[in-house]
Amino acid sequence: MAWLFDLCPPDYRAHEVLRRYPVVLARFAGGHVSAGVAAAREGLATIRPSLAGVVPPHAVEAAVAAYEREGARLVATARAVGLVEEALRGRRFNPRL
Repeated sequence: MAWLFDLCPPDYRAHEVLRRYPVVLARFAGGHVSAGVAAAREGLATIRPSLAGVVPPHAVEAAVAAYEREGARLVATARAVGLVEEALRGRRFNPRL
């Protein structure tokens, strides 16, 4: 649960329902991380025109690279949260060889 709370805004810790029911917390965390994925995708799509002429070209490329890394991290985190939620809902996973 600590990991799921770490993915959410700090104010989420104040909600009793999230502390009491891990599956509800996983649902909230999944929504929050998914919103981050969407924001990273939009940022990546708009970063070049929005910064053109404002910062040097190397700074724009560094910002693009940062969005790409953050987007990949968030996609992986969203997948992990989804797996945790599925497990909390009772899904059993079989190890693959």
